[in-house]
Amino acid sequence: MNAWTDDELRRVGGAEELQLASRRGDGTLRPYVTMWVVRAGDELYVRSAYGPDNPWYRRAKATGTGRIHAGGVERDVTFSAAEPGVHAGIDAAYHAKYDRYGPAIVGSVVGAKAVPVTIRLVPAS
Repeated sequence: MNAWTDDELRRVGGAEELQLASRRGDGTLRPYVTMWVVRAGDELYVRSAYGPDNPWYRRAKATGTGRIHAGGVERDVTFSAAEPGVHAGIDAAYHAKYDRYGPAIVGSVVGAKAVPVTIRLVPAS
């Protein structure tokens, strides 16, 4: 399994926003979508603020691969499920990083409703 370097975790995890593009069936990238990203341990995660019907989320789940750009790092990634025991840490990371935007906004990416729409970003080889 590929792993993020310490520098990539610091830079991407510390970035305010992440650009994410999923791949089309022909391998080309879709347009980038801007979203929040958090680091929990040695992993990076994104969540769909508008649930499982959000178009970027559906496309990412369907293709399973894409590219991210954040903090000066650009990497091809696979979109993976988060392990069941990590969600409290992901919630805490979202609160620590983004609570200044207010409970309504942060509330869209934390809690039980956010668990099924969590994607772990795994660096591709």
